[in-house]
Amino acid sequence: MRVVVVGGSGNAGTGVLRALHDAPEITAVVGVSRRRPDLTSDPFRGTEWVQRDVALGDGTRDAALVDDLAGVFAGADAVVHLAWLIQPNRDRDLLRRTNVDGTRTVARAAAAAGVPQLVVASSVGSYAPVHDDVLRDESWSTSGVPTSHYSVDKVAQERVLDDVEAAHPEMVVTRLRPALIFQPEAGAEIARYFLGPLVPRRALRPGLLPVVPFPGGLRLQAVHADDLGRAYLAALLHRDQARGAFNVAHDQVLRADDVAAVLDHGKSFGVPPAALRTLLAVAYDLRLVPTDPGWLDMAMGAPLMSTERARTRLGWQPRHSAADSLADLLHGLASGEGLDSPPLRRSRT
Repeated sequence: MRVVVVGGSGNAGTGVLRALHDAPEITAVVGVSRRRPDLTSDPFRGTEWVQRDVALGDGTRDAALVDDLAGVFAGADAVVHLAWLIQPNRDRDLLRRTNVDGTRTVARAAAAAGVPQLVVASSVGSYAPVHDDVLRDESWSTSGVPTSHYSVDKVAQERVLDDVEAAHPEMVVTRLRPALIFQPEAGAEIARYFLGPLVPRRALRPGLLPVVPFPGGLRLQAVHADDLGRAYLAALLHRDQARGAFNVAHDQVLRADDVAAVLDHGKSFGVPPAALRTLLAVAYDLRLVPTDPGWLDMAMGAPLMSTERARTRLGWQPRHSAADSLADLLHGLASGEGLDSPPLRRSRT
């Protein structure tokens, strides 16, 4: 099986590449990204790489880009589309062109190339907010959180995929909606994207914080990048069962005391979300943090997801608990861990 991975050099992509390289059914892997990783290092070793920017379409070059990508996709059994920009947070035009228009371009190219399956990275962020702990399956509304640009773009991406399914019923379109994706190698990237220079990384080492501040009422689901990679692989190997959307997360739900326990001391105190949102808005306006308040809005309203469909239809099972995955990430945050790719470059501090 020949698989093309668009956006394979980031947090999710490296988990996908590891899973594909470990599977004997996968005979060839082609990576596509706008910047090339170090192909002599794992997990990029053994991957054919093509440099393309899916955000280059501007209305006049769209057709040329689709034709170009269709040539890259020719002969592939599946295209896995992961390319997504989170930063620069303030450049909404660039984010939209990459995230929404880029998805449309990749889907059009896959259809033009006659690719049998398109597997796309959606997110828990596409779901409408809730204020309870009821597990939601994939039928829950994908109307998103309007104050979060990430959620707004994920919703728009879902509508793109609706159109693709309607226009190309011959192509299996698979949407994976993961929870938070953790791995130690994403530490440096996540620190750059979300923490900024004011948060001391070393404070995240287990045992250093006597008490952990935590937004009141926040609860999280997570998935290790390697478990997510195996979910993508399962979707490829069970194509006949893989139409539609699949939630991907460990069933363990992390709350304040769980996070505090991972940080060793097991003590936490609740921070009112409204107060935290006000502080975050001020810090963002002053350019002290890279993260706008919409990220907090999305986190507070994210539904807890049922993963029964992925387990029963794709035979997927996670191997890492949410707590262990968080511990891995915190280790990576504290040490500035990364990989030899532009998105995951190691911290210099």
